[in-house]
Amino acid sequence: MERRTTGWLSGMVGVVIFSGSLPATRLAVMQFDPVFLTVARALIAGVLALGLLFFFGAKRPVRGDIIPLLVVAAGVVVGFPLLTALALRHVTSAHSVVFIGLLPLATAVFGVVRGGERPKPAFWLFAMTGSALVCAFAVAQGLSASPVGDALMMAAIIVCGLGYAEGARLSRRLGGWQVISWALVVSLPWMVIASLWSMPASFSGIGTPALAGLAYVSLFSMLIGFVFWYRGLALGGIASVGQLQLLQPFLGLTLASTLLHETVTWTMFAVTAAVIACVAAARKFAH
Repeated sequence: MERRTTGWLSGMVGVVIFSGSLPATRLAVMQFDPVFLTVARALIAGVLALGLLFFFGAKRPVRGDIIPLLVVAAGVVVGFPLLTALALRHVTSAHSVVFIGLLPLATAVFGVVRGGERPKPAFWLFAMTGSALVCAFAVAQGLSASPVGDALMMAAIIVCGLGYAEGARLSRRLGGWQVISWALVVSLPWMVIASLWSMPASFSGIGTPALAGLAYVSLFSMLIGFVFWYRGLALGGIASVGQLQLLQPFLGLTLASTLLHETVTWTMFAVTAAVIACVAAARKFAH
C-alpha cells in the first residue's frame, strides 16, 4: 500500500479513538479532580508503556531525543489532558469538542516550524477557513458564557499541536508507539508523585461511568490512539494527516449526544460539516 495512504488510514484510526476522549473526560471529571485525572491517566498508561518497551526490547532514545520527548510529554501527556479536564468543568463536551477543529491548523503550523514541511499556499487557505468556522461558532455560542472554559480549550489546542508535531518528527526515526511510550516513561516519576498527592481519600463513592471514563482516557486516549496517530503523521505528513482531526468534532458530537445525552444543536453539525469539507481540499494541497 502506498506510504501516504497507509499514513492516512493509520491516522484515521487514531482520530476515531481520540473522538471519545472529551466525552470520556467529561464523565470522569464529574467525580474525579481534573489534576488527579490527568496524572492518573498518565500513570496508568506509563506503566503499560514501560511494560511494552521492556517486552519488545525497544532501543533507548539518544541524548538528543530527551528534550523533544519532554516537549511531547508536556504537550500531550500533561498539557492537553489537564487543560481539557479543567475546561470541561466549565463547558460541555459537545461545546468543547468543536474546538478540536482548530487542532489541524495548530499541528500544521508546528509541522512547518518543527517538522520542516512546506504545504502549498492553497492548503493554508482551506486550513484557516476550517479554523475560522470553528472560531465563529464559539463566538456565536457566546464566549462570555464561559470565557475560562474556552480559554483553557484554546491553550489545550496550542500545546497539543506542538506535541503532535514534535512526536511525529521523532516517530520518523523511533517509531510511533516508541515515541509515546518513551514520553510516558519520561514523565512517569512525576506522575507517581502527583498521583499520590492528588489521590482522593476514598474511591468508594466513585461511580462506574467515572471509572469507565478514566479507563478509556488511560488506555485508548493516552496510549493506543497515539500508536496509530504518530505513525500516520510520520508516514503521511504532519500537515496533511493532521487535517483528519477536522473529522473528530463530528465523531465527538455524536458520542456526546448518544452517551452523555447532551444537547447537540443543528449549528454544531453545520459547522462540523463545513470544516469536514475542508479536509479533502486541504489534503490536495498539503504537498
